Amino acid sequence: MLRVEPRCRVIIDNDWAGDPDGLIALAHHALSPANRIIAVTGSLTNPMFGPPAGQALAGSALAAELLQVLAVPAPVHAGPDSPFTGRPRDSAAARAIVAAANADGDLPAVLVCAGPLTNVADALLADPGIAGRLTLAWVGGAAADADEYNYFTDPEAAGFVLGNPDLAVWQFPLETYRQLVVSLAELEHRLKQAGDAGAWLWERFDTLQVPDVVKFGPTWCLGDSAPLLVTGLDDVTSSYETTGTAPSRRLYKQLDSRLVVEDFFARLALNNRA
Repeated sequence: MLRVEPRCRVIIDNDWAGDPDGLIALAHHALSPANRIIAVTGSLTNPMFGPPAGQALAGSALAAELLQVLAVPAPVHAGPDSPFTGRPRDSAAARAIVAAANADGDLPAVLVCAGPLTNVADALLADPGIAGRLTLAWVGGAAADADEYNYFTDPEAAGFVLGNPDLAVWQFPLETYRQLVVSLAELEHRLKQAGDAGAWLWERFDTLQVPDVVKFGPTWCLGDSAPLLVTGLDDVTSSYETTGTAPSRRLYKQLDSRLVVEDFFARLALNNRA
């Protein structure tokens, strides 16, 4: 293949024990030569996935296992299982984010969060100076008044992070990230064709435990993969509104979902053949 030059350093934060589309996004980042992963952190999950105690650690173990399967091993640092308190607390995830943000590098740093902003808030509280050293690409929030999962899992953290005047934020809200959809049939078929990594990922979907009130339809949203457009790919075929000048504030409106989905399945297939 033609050589792809790295374009950014990436810190990836998610609630890995929740919706497995986060693990799809992690695999995509790990297989993308245009970004360089410098830290992976795991956050709390919404109680809808069961009692939160131990979930951040369990999810981090899942993320580490996936990276091992992909032959891209990297440590995953777990955060707390409770929401942001506004008070300093010791957190392996927050320490990892601070260290990665403060590390010297020849590429810009992007903190990709596709879950609650708990670990990001703890990191900014521990070291406010990191706000000027990275860009936050967040999958969450909603342009309309909607009960959006990533925001309402920890609204205090969201308010603290988004209210930071020194932090550049590129936001992929509910109305936008829902554009990244595949059918369950396509997801099962293409993951099962992609070797050990694909089979591992499909098992996470096939064994997902959710309350009985949750009913699955014929499609699945891969919204956590939206930030690949600003890390591992390119947003030239997507669109956003600029809501601030300094620092940069973007609200993404339209996504090139074909680019994201097809690149993921192609990279997973290529990794299987390697």
